[in-house]
Amino acid sequence: MIVADTSAWIDYVRGIDAPHTNVLDYELLHNRIITGDLIITEFLQGFREEKDFKEAKRIMDSLEYHDFAGREIALRAAMNFRKLRTNGITIRKTIDVIIATFCIENRYELIHNDRDFDPMEKVLGLLVRR
Repeated sequence: MIVADTSAWIDYVRGIDAPHTNVLDYELLHNRIITGDLIITEFLQGFREEKDFKEAKRIMDSLEYHDFAGREIALRAAMNFRKLRTNGITIRKTIDVIIATFCIENRYELIHNDRDFDPMEKVLGLLVRR
């Protein structure tokens, strides 16, 4: 299964033509995209207009849902964050480490447009769909 990070969703709904949005478009038609609590929150909080919010919520509601955070993922995310720091890498947003850890633990691929995931791919083995 595949997870699309908020960064990919934002570009997708803005109509940006880029490799990650093209992959997301293809995967929406051919595979199961999953979403979860953290992505839904990040994605939906950015809409100012009610009609845009409702359309974005409809998209999120159509996807398979998983809770991304929980005790085990939280503990593993903390260990992953510490491992990255040991390698001289500081991730800007803890939520990205949680999303990446969820994907790593479940062996899900991630579609993204966020440079913070790049070291997680290299150091932690995050699977990325390109």
